[in-house]
Formats: sequence, C-alpha cells, structure tokens
Amino acid sequence: MKHFDFEEERLQQEIQKLGVKRVLIQLPQGLKPEATRIAKIVEKTGALALISADSCYGACDVAVNEAANLDADLIIHFGHSKFVKHESVQTIYVETRALINTAEAIEKALPLLYGYSKIGLATSIQHLHALDDAREFLARSGKTTMLGEAKHIGYAGQVIGCDYSNVRSIADEVDVYLFIGGGIFHALGIALSTSKPTIVADPYDNRAFSVSETAQKLLKQHWACIEQARNAKNIGVIIGLKLGQKRFEDALRVKELIEKHGKTAYLIAIREITPDCLLDFPTIEAYVNTACPRISLDAPGKFAKPILTVNEFMVASGEVSWQSMLKKGLFEN
Repeated sequence: MKHFDFEEERLQQEIQKLGVKRVLIQLPQGLKPEATRIAKIVEKTGALALISADSCYGACDVAVNEAANLDADLIIHFGHSKFVKHESVQTIYVETRALINTAEAIEKALPLLYGYSKIGLATSIQHLHALDDAREFLARSGKTTMLGEAKHIGYAGQVIGCDYSNVRSIADEVDVYLFIGGGIFHALGIALSTSKPTIVADPYDNRAFSVSETAQKLLKQHWACIEQARNAKNIGVIIGLKLGQKRFEDALRVKELIEKHGKTAYLIAIREITPDCLLDFPTIEAYVNTACPRISLDAPGKFAKPILTVNEFMVASGEVSWQSMLKKGLFEN
C-alpha cells in the first residue's frame, strides 16, 4: 500500500536486536492485505512469522492472548499508537503514518469553515504529521487554530475511537472542529463528544464535508434507545474481554445501580460484541456496555435490544439528565 509507511527497515532492526524467534503480526482490517509481505520481511530476520487473521479494532485489542497461545515472543501491532499500559507479550507499535498529501482536501474545507474564526484541529495517528502544515495554511487564511492535549493520549490533536478528551479539552475555546483523515468515524466521535460543528478534510476521497447533520440524526436514535431501555426490567451488563476494554469494576458499579432501582442485572463477559451473539439471551430487554463505547454508535438500530453506554444508562436510570450527559460526552465511559 503506497499510501502508508510500514517502517520495514526499523522492524528488521528491532527483531534482530531483540533476538526473538516467533513473531505475531497484527493489522487492522484495511491493512491486512499487507500481512503476507510483512511476513516475508519478518522471516528474512530468521524469525518465524505468524499472521493474526482475527479482527483488530484498535490498540485496545492487542493480541496478547493469541500470542501466548502460539508461544510468540513478540507482537508487531500496526495502525495504532500505544494505548494499554502493560502488555504481557512484548509489543512493537507501528503507527503506519499516511504518505498521502492532505493539502488539497484541507483547502476544500475552507469554504465550510466560513464564519468560524477559532478552529480545533484533530486527526488520527496516521495524519499527525500533517497538522503543522494545516495550521500554517489556515493561519494564512485568517483562522486561529488550536490542538487539544489531555495528556493521557499519545499526541496533541490525536483522537482515537473511544477517547476524544483532546478535542473536549478545547471545546470551550473553539467554534468548529476540522478533522483531517478518511471517513466519518472519528469526525462523528468529535461531533458527538463536543456538540460542536465538525468538518472533515478527507485526503483519500479528496473532498470536504460536514458531519453535523449525521450526528444530530444519531443523537435522536440514541435518545430513542434510552427511552426504550427505561422500561427494561432485566438488563445485561457487558464486560469486554479484550485487553484494553475490560472494565470489571465499572460493570460491578452498573450492576449495583441497576439493582438499586429494583431491576435485575446479569453480568455477561464477551470478546466480540455482535448483534447475533446477544440474541442468545431473549429474556434480557436491554444492555449496558462497559467495553468499547463505540460498539453501537454508528448504527444503534442494528441491535435487536437497546445497548447503552454507561453514560446513556445514567440518563435512562434518572441519575443524570440528557443535557448533562451531552456535556460530559455521549460515549466516553
């Protein structure tokens, strides 16, 4: 893939330096076609290459259990920056920076930024190196730009699927956000987490567009799920089993709150949260998800029963208001 830097030379040097014998290669879905090429590079060092074919949704999902089962002594995790504090198997993170030019897409975003003077810039790990040029271009266009830095995410201006604390840290100081990167996923996260207008400069499709209307439609769908869940008597509390998604104590607190309101709670441990697997529990009327808060974000209707974030459940149970939840953030647990 010519658009991304896989740091092949660094990988070979690291593997040889570490002297490892068995390496597990883990890539997210869009980068998996590169797996066989990377495996050849690994095996040139004399190590055995193993390719993980399982899904990988983020750095919360490092394949430590798979590596342990295969006696791998190194994981190479592509496409994300470090998220979990400690891995039981040593791990190299390859951030896979994008090599594509972002200038034209940012220029196309300028008309959509008309009327806004203070712009919060944000991007995924792939385009962090484009932020300086974006700031310079927007400054020449008379705009003031800001990068949020909440300290616990790797880089200023970076957003990840479950954490928008960087953009939230400057929400009171900006008028609009400009997300540089592909697709709608992260931009929706920004809009839903800040309740601010959000524009995308997409260098892959070479276009710019707003996600604000889509965000408003999603908020209405999530409100409908909350209303439906209010009447549920039997509620499943989902505990994620992925390395960076297991929040057992949060699940216990939710269970206690459910029971405080005279309802029945069931703790359900699961690795892959899919609509089909939840169909196996017909007596459960709603779920509270303490794992990845993005599970039902883009299409809440794909689940047969309401599946709420912890914050949404606090609204459904009457502990906080809808307005308070929006101020805190829709899906950040």
